Amino acid sequence: MILVFGGTTEGRKAVEVLEEGGSPYFYSTKTGEQDITLHHGQRIDGALDTEAMQTFCREHDIRLIVDAAHPFASQLHQTIAQVSEALNISVIRYERIYPERDPHLEWIEDYSQIPQDIHTLLATTGVQSIAKLRPLEAKGMKIFYRILPRESSMALAEKLGAKKEQLCFFEDGTTIDVEAKAILLKESGLSGGFTEKVEAAKAKGMRILVLKRPEINFKHSVNGPYGLRRMVEKLLPEFYPLHSGLTTGTCATAAAVAAAQRLLKNETPEAVPVLLPDGETIYVPVSYSEEYASVLKDAGDDPDVTNGLEIRASVKPSDTFRILGGEGVGRFTLPGFDYTPGEAAINKAPREMIRQNLEPFGVPLQVTISVPDGAEIARRTFNPRLGIEGGISIIGVSGIVKPFSEEAFIDSIRKCMTVAKASGSERVVINSGGKSERFVKALYPTLPQQAFVEYGNYIGETLKIAHELNIKNVTLGVMLGKAVKLAAGHLDTHSRKAIMDKEFINDMLHEAGISIDISNITLARELWEMIPPTKIQSFADVVIRHCETHCKPILPNGELTILLIDDEGNIYH
Repeated sequence: MILVFGGTTEGRKAVEVLEEGGSPYFYSTKTGEQDITLHHGQRIDGALDTEAMQTFCREHDIRLIVDAAHPFASQLHQTIAQVSEALNISVIRYERIYPERDPHLEWIEDYSQIPQDIHTLLATTGVQSIAKLRPLEAKGMKIFYRILPRESSMALAEKLGAKKEQLCFFEDGTTIDVEAKAILLKESGLSGGFTEKVEAAKAKGMRILVLKRPEINFKHSVNGPYGLRRMVEKLLPEFYPLHSGLTTGTCATAAAVAAAQRLLKNETPEAVPVLLPDGETIYVPVSYSEEYASVLKDAGDDPDVTNGLEIRASVKPSDTFRILGGEGVGRFTLPGFDYTPGEAAINKAPREMIRQNLEPFGVPLQVTISVPDGAEIARRTFNPRLGIEGGISIIGVSGIVKPFSEEAFIDSIRKCMTVAKASGSERVVINSGGKSERFVKALYPTLPQQAFVEYGNYIGETLKIAHELNIKNVTLGVMLGKAVKLAAGHLDTHSRKAIMDKEFINDMLHEAGISIDISNITLARELWEMIPPTKIQSFADVVIRHCETHCKPILPNGELTILLIDDEGNIYH
């Protein structure tokens, strides 16, 4: 069982990550005032001292703690550390992302370092800090306290001696509605609105004091959702039924960082930091050879043929920053991608990742990415159909692969549809898979291979993409199992989203003038044997008409042809 300490934006993100596992956990806040929805988690509220926390952890078999509490909750962090050591429980610190410290701001270690020459101060450090600031009032400093508009905060402020005219409230991070010469901020990170508060104070010409965040030293630390999931998978593997992996783009970036670190710093760490597109940093294990650094592709539990591939990067000084594709990296041969034919099949997001991660080295580098077994593996991917020859693609938008990811599949559909449009084909034919495609190809023998796109179960999403790309003529090939779900309005036909509705099928049969008993069927395709041959076309017409009702509105500016296919390859339209 996992115990999360939250009450913050990071706590909310931690909940989103843990909910993906479908396993039970506990979520703890001090006040219980955070509005958050838990499906698999159980909420506990109220402060826990060391003894109470130890008792709770023992009674509920807590095996992992996620500390996503506010960085300035020092007492809680200390208590977690004590309990972790006493009970031998691993802790993951979910840290915030912090901008670099601006040297033009005044950074202080504690409240005692606030300069005495300030006459008016706006303190945004929370209601708990009022007691620490009150002595400055006694020395003549006028202080306004910005607090949260909660009854509990206002009551505590009054108890600590603040007057009503001293209180102002958080409306947003960019509004400063009191006249003060200086502002006191906590180093609260991006999620705490620190950057916006600083910019607002600068716009008012205020003197800016920043209380440095306390050091929190746990062995395991992450600063984003992907890092948290991967760390939970490592420390408590059974929490997630399926584990996440890394994209080829992340692997190539890590290899490039390792190669640059060795070249420029003569360092060869076992793992290197990689900045992901969402701003968080994860660590990726790397290896070294004489001429390159490498990463073994980890697909997690995603059925990815690139799993285990060695992805290499070599770097050398250059006059400008360059990314090249070496052995086993494919090349674009068709239009429709971010780069022109002849360029290495390293997509836009991985290129940007590599650039961002190498930029801090301060030296322009030429990076060559290679995949020794890429040419062989590429034959088992979509690449031949996409017109990418000679190897695999270096891809990935988020940097992380979630097992059986819906997002990844839809992204591959989008790429195929983009290439289909770029091929100049007069029509794009979408099918559920290889079998239906094989049957439909006979109707369109002159169309190029790139004009045929597999939608899997995502019929609605594929049609939306066709509309976005302004594809005018679309043929939808569908077999009966998916067709009866589509006819009922299910644009995603996966079994976890839609089941065969016998009552609705009965209605369609009656609409076609057919009276048969379907109470014992388990698969829709059994209908082909049960419907009288003279009535099959009538039934097909009804099914297609219902499918059109749900599909045509998604493609309002195009012409949609729906083909219903039986198991023998007969096509009805």
